[in-house]
Amino acid sequence: MPSHVVARCSVFALCALTLNAAPPRFQVHDVGEFKQAAGIIAVDMNHDGKLDFVVLPAATADLVWFENPTWEKHVIASNLKGMIDMVALDPDADGIPEIVLAYEFSSRTKQSLGIVSLLKHDGDPRRPWKMTEIDRLPGTHRLRLADIDGSGKKVLITSPVAAVTDPPDYRGNVPLSFYRIGEWKRQLIDDSNEGIVHGVNPVDWDHSGRDSILIAGFTGVRLYKVDKAGHWTHTGLTKADPTPWPKGGASEIALGHLGAERILATVEPWHGNEVAVYRERDSVWERQVIDDTLAYGHALLSADFGGTGSSQLIAGCRDRADCLYIYNFDGKVWKRDLLDSNMGATGCVMADINGDGKPDFACTGTTTNNVKWYENVSPPR
Repeated sequence: MPSHVVARCSVFALCALTLNAAPPRFQVHDVGEFKQAAGIIAVDMNHDGKLDFVVLPAATADLVWFENPTWEKHVIASNLKGMIDMVALDPDADGIPEIVLAYEFSSRTKQSLGIVSLLKHDGDPRRPWKMTEIDRLPGTHRLRLADIDGSGKKVLITSPVAAVTDPPDYRGNVPLSFYRIGEWKRQLIDDSNEGIVHGVNPVDWDHSGRDSILIAGFTGVRLYKVDKAGHWTHTGLTKADPTPWPKGGASEIALGHLGAERILATVEPWHGNEVAVYRERDSVWERQVIDDTLAYGHALLSADFGGTGSSQLIAGCRDRADCLYIYNFDGKVWKRDLLDSNMGATGCVMADINGDGKPDFACTGTTTNNVKWYENVSPPR
């Protein structure tokens, strides 16, 4: 059986689920060239009702945004090193976001300042923005926004990539923390994670209106939940790729569904070659590798792009030019289709970019030096 066609009905007992085997359709749009493009977010930067793209580089020193629909490029900040992640928020409700940026990053955490700063426009988002430092924590790598109390007021979740230690083992504990917006006082959630922590994904796990946090790293996948009193607990869901430390675990994590059934999707191990799907059987998350051909896997999305009532997966990898795939479950097997032969996807973001109510997505290519968005043109189901 080909490595990218697995998850047979006899294994997962989903024969009764009727799905259209045809994958969703996307029209590819070029946004622009960008040397070693890395992270990307979609946000309305100029209050015109259109989603723009903010892109950070793996090599150059400029944080930029591409203005929809002409995709003119504007510089937000220059002369920054080691930019690694960002989020957009609008606490002053002026219609133009602020950006929280993590930079001065190195995977050799002893050399990483791990600066977190707030960038704010001066009235015209096309001009350079003002930067104010919030905090420093060596190795700061992931920034995420989460509504942890159901109030609608999100907090900033942060995690270093590892403890201040030496590769390749990265032995040591990694703090998962959060900040309340505006206060910017770091509050510890937990520091029992060990080794690399790479994937951090807020999800409404219980459909409660409050976000939990999925973590993927050397120790596998963990779920962090907070109660109404603000007390955090965590559960180990799976150890993921079973290869011994420091080669196993997981890198990216996404929550999806097949009909009413919740599933987990991962890229494994750290920057690895595998896409895996997990389904819960008697409180055990059973692992099935649906692809083992990635090269430096670094992007993963899950959504019902096709309107089938179930999730499709999108995964990409950094070290090949033809590495952006969609995985569609037809009720018997997961089938893989190539979406773009000129996209070595490092970062992808999902959003309704054209405003038609269907999920689209955009990706950056570090190897291919480009930014594209993928318009969902799937017919109604």
